[in-house]
Amino acid sequence: MKKQIIIAFTLLLSTFLFAQKKELKAVEKALKNNNYSEAKSLLSQIEPMLSSMDAKTKSQYNYDKAQALYANGAGSSKDIDGALESLKNVSEGYQAEVAQLKQNMVNKLLTSGNAAYEKNDFSTASNDFEQAYRASTKDTTYLYYAAATAVNMQDFDRALGLYKELKDLGYTGIEKQYFATNVETGKEELFQEKGLRDVSVKAKTYIKPEDRKSESKKAEIVKNIALIYISKDDNENALAAMKEARAEDPDDINLLLSEANVYYKMGNTEAFKNALKVATEKDPNNPELQYNLGVIASESGDVDEAMAYYNKALELDPNYINADINIAALILNKEQALIEEMNGLGSSKKDDLRYDELKGMRQQLYRDAIPYLTKALEIDSKNISAAKTLMNIYSVLGEKDKYNDIKAKVDAIEAEN
Repeated sequence: MKKQIIIAFTLLLSTFLFAQKKELKAVEKALKNNNYSEAKSLLSQIEPMLSSMDAKTKSQYNYDKAQALYANGAGSSKDIDGALESLKNVSEGYQAEVAQLKQNMVNKLLTSGNAAYEKNDFSTASNDFEQAYRASTKDTTYLYYAAATAVNMQDFDRALGLYKELKDLGYTGIEKQYFATNVETGKEELFQEKGLRDVSVKAKTYIKPEDRKSESKKAEIVKNIALIYISKDDNENALAAMKEARAEDPDDINLLLSEANVYYKMGNTEAFKNALKVATEKDPNNPELQYNLGVIASESGDVDEAMAYYNKALELDPNYINADINIAALILNKEQALIEEMNGLGSSKKDDLRYDELKGMRQQLYRDAIPYLTKALEIDSKNISAAKTLMNIYSVLGEKDKYNDIKAKVDAIEAEN
């Protein structure tokens, strides 16, 4: 009796496996005829049998499911994700078929991604590049493209995740590059493939072949992680990432400035000032750094130091308009103390003399500011702030002709706006 039960069960199992294979043959027939919707329908009917399938039959099912979902490139983004997930479950056989299907996916996704990128459809491009990487994880450059295009569409959360994945993978982006000099133009050119470069040299249309390695993108990736944290106002993580980025590229001035800006946003003026000073030591001929140090000195109440930094900025770049405007502001800010003293004077002869003295000092402030405001207008004729300040100064000084000239400019600027 026991033996009969075993035989009966074996017969039942064989019948069940036969049914599975029969269903899968129907799926493969639908796939052969490019009838992907029918294939998906049949696969959904087979799915409840998965737990009873052997490893080889499961692999066949998952390979067929991947083909049905991909639909020779017609599948949706979600379908492609499903197809890639199914291919992960192909454990026996089909190695060559899986490799070919993945290569087809990569080729189509890259074509689609590049076309989307050309149309500034960064969302589609980023998704296509990421899926190309998921289909071919040895090609980490595709993941880098996905992260970069996510930044272009300002999807910083997505970009952050992709950049962190690249960082964890140890991606550097270093690759061999093939150069040669064009005989006709005399200019060096980069070739996409070594074989093409070598054929061109052999044909004597190019000379001086040279192989080089591209620069590492590791510092750029860590830097972008830090900058994304900054954009998200996550200052603590930004500073931690910035520290790591600077360790990768200590001479990157822009990175140092970004770190300084984080300190500024956090209200840590001293750290901001120190970071700018370090940047100034690394790049002493950068007028922007001198100007920013001037701003900090001014906000700290150190007028003389601020004036020195602004003048240094103008020395490095005579057309640095913001330095001209801020110098004029520093000069005019001294007016308030004079006005307060003038308003506090009495009517005695001594007070009258002091009043006239203060009035002369006030007018001198105006005259000292005029050259900087005039120069600012010469650099930017539409600068309404500089124009209005000049107009008011000439009004107070009683210089009617100059006042009328500037007023006409102010009116013209305002009319345009």
